Amino acid sequence: MELRERIARSLRHERESAGISVSELARRASISKATISQLENGSGNPSVETLWALGDALGIPFATLVEERVSAPRLIRLGDHAGVPSAASPYLATLLSAAAPGVRRDIYLIQAEPGEPRRSLPHHAGTTEHVVLVSGEALIGPAESPELLHPGDYISYQGDAPHIFEAKAARTSAVMVTELR
Repeated sequence: MELRERIARSLRHERESAGISVSELARRASISKATISQLENGSGNPSVETLWALGDALGIPFATLVEERVSAPRLIRLGDHAGVPSAASPYLATLLSAAAPGVRRDIYLIQAEPGEPRRSLPHHAGTTEHVVLVSGEALIGPAESPELLHPGDYISYQGDAPHIFEAKAARTSAVMVTELR
């Protein structure tokens, strides 16, 4: 199933399960009703920021809106995945694995280019992000004190506080694991 279709199906299901209208979700997420309607109809092209805002407004992880759940072994080749771009920076987040129900962990492949940093607002209380830089060079971590990482470096930080990912070299990539306690 195509990413847009998964987002449309999941967003409508989660909104209806929460018992809220498109108008109420728009108000909670600070997103227009038209954008939400487009997404639910599979015609929208959301950014990472839009999906995070919707997830936060619905009280669900970002992964719930984008992952296709399968029980068979899952192989994702680098060139075969569809990521969600940032609207504000050269940054692409691809969900590799969402946590199973009752488990609060998601795995992402991050691809970024030098330019405007990806500045993240706080996620749900208790969120921790773990990042291993695979290639390139990047400033990653708390917004007020990010660390410069090189390939193989690992950092963990509180995701429920403002944080940043800023590529300093071309073709920067990382694996990010988010966990919620």
